[in-house]
Amino acid sequence: MSEIKTVGIVGTGVIGAGWAARFLSWGLDVVAWDPSANGEKNMRASVANAWPACVKLGVSEGASVDRLTWATSLEDLCERSDFIQENAPERIELKQKLHTNMDAIARPDVIIASSSSGLLPTEIQENCKHPERILIGHPFNPVYLLPLCEVVGGEKTSKENIDKAMAFYTSMGMESLHVRKEIEGYLADRLQEALWREILHLVNDDVATTEELDKAVNFGCGLRWAIMGTNQIFHMAGGDAGMGHMLEQFGPALKLPWTKLEAPELTDSLIDKMVEGTMQQAQGKTVKEMEILRDNCLIAIMRALREFEQGAGNIIASDEARRLQSVERQVSWSEGASIAAPLQLYRCHVKPEWVDYNGHMSEAEYLTAFGWATDALFRYIGDDEEYRASGLSFYTVETHINYYKECGTGDPLRFETILLGSDEKRMHLFHEMYHETTGDLLATTEQMLLHVDMKASSATPIRDDVFKAVHAITKAHTDLKMPTQVGHQMKIKKKS
Repeated sequence: MSEIKTVGIVGTGVIGAGWAARFLSWGLDVVAWDPSANGEKNMRASVANAWPACVKLGVSEGASVDRLTWATSLEDLCERSDFIQENAPERIELKQKLHTNMDAIARPDVIIASSSSGLLPTEIQENCKHPERILIGHPFNPVYLLPLCEVVGGEKTSKENIDKAMAFYTSMGMESLHVRKEIEGYLADRLQEALWREILHLVNDDVATTEELDKAVNFGCGLRWAIMGTNQIFHMAGGDAGMGHMLEQFGPALKLPWTKLEAPELTDSLIDKMVEGTMQQAQGKTVKEMEILRDNCLIAIMRALREFEQGAGNIIASDEARRLQSVERQVSWSEGASIAAPLQLYRCHVKPEWVDYNGHMSEAEYLTAFGWATDALFRYIGDDEEYRASGLSFYTVETHINYYKECGTGDPLRFETILLGSDEKRMHLFHEMYHETTGDLLATTEQMLLHVDMKASSATPIRDDVFKAVHAITKAHTDLKMPTQVGHQMKIKKKS
C-alpha cells in the first residue's frame, strides 16, 4: 500500500490515539483532528505514553512521533489524507453527519474507515456521494499492540475498497478479519459481550467478585485463547475423535442453565459492586500505570508465542520477516555494480527480552542481534525462503565477539558488515554494531560460515547465483582496512 503515505485520524480519544501510534510506528505520516479544546494536547500525551511499547514491539525505519501533525479543520485533514480513520463517539447520527462531510471533501479514491464497535456501515454511508469507499475498520484496545482489525462493508461498499483496506491494515502488522455479513457488533465484540453479560449476572447474584471472575479467565481459558480459539480448544476436548465426540459428550449440557445470556438490569447496586471490585483489583495504580503494565505483559506474551508460531506470535514472526524483506536483493553483480563498502543492511531496537537483571543487553543477545544482521546479508545475496526450502543454507562454525559499550531496552542499533573473504563453500564476515543515535561502537563479531546441504548434512558448494553475489561483495570489500579485532586470540599476557 505504498500509495498511502499520510493517514488522517478524526477523533483523538483512546482509540484515535492508539491508531496514530500504530501508523506512526510503521513509518507513516499522521494528521489528526478533533473538535475538543484539549484534543491535540491529550492525543500527543497518549501517543508519547504508547511509544515505548511500540519501540519494544519494533518500529519501521523512519518511524517517529514527530511525523504527527495537527489539522486546522476537518476540511484540512481530508485534503491532506490518503486514508482516513474515524474514531468519533458511538452515535449513528454523529457518524452519519461526519462521514457525509468527509465524503464531500476527500478525494474519491481515499478510503474512509470507521472504528465503530458495532454500528452498521450501511447506515453510516447512507447520505454519502461515494458510499463505495465507506467501511468499518474495527480495532481492539490498545490499538498499537493488538493486531486484530475487523473489516466490515456496507451494502454499497465496493469489494475493491474492502480488499484495499484489508491489505492496508495487514501492511500495518494487523490480522485483517473480513466480517462477510453485516451484523451489529460484528464478531469479536459479540463474543466479548456474551462473556461480559455473564459476568454481570454472576456479580449481581453474589456468585463471585470481579477479581474471582478475572482469575478464572487469567489462569484458565484466557491463556488458551492467546494460542487457539474456542473452536480449536473444544475440538481438542473431544480427544482423537475431535469435535464430533466433544459435542456428543457435552452437547446435552447446552440445555442446562450454565449461562444467562440476557443482561441483568444495571441497578445502582450492581454498578457499585462492579466499581468497588475493580478499584480493589487496581490496588491504587492509576489507569496510565495499568496501561504500561498491560502493554509490557502483552508484548511478553506475544513474543513468547512467536517461538511456537501460534496466535499473535505468528503475527510477530511475519512482521519480522517482512522487515527483513525490506532488504532488497541486489539484482546485478556484474563488473562495476554498486556495492556499499561496508554494507549497511540492518537496523533494529534492543528488545526487552534481550535485557538482563542489570538493565543492559545480555551477552548472548548480542549474538542474536548479529544473527539478524547476518539474515539481512543472506537476503541481499539471494539466500531467502526459497533458497532454504531447496535444502541449502549457511551454518555458523566459529564466532568471536568483542563487547565495548552497554545498551538497554529501546536503544536503536545500526550494523555495518564486511565480507573479509570467501570461497565456494565459506564466507568470512565481520559485523560492527553501533548505537544509531550516539554513533558509539557497541560490539563487533567475526564469523566463519559454512555452506551446507541440509538434507545431506554436509558442506556443499554455494549455488552459482548466490556465489556470484558473495564473490562480488568480497571483491568490493578487498581494499577496506582490516578491522583490528580480526584474528585476535584470547589470552592473558605474561609479565616480562
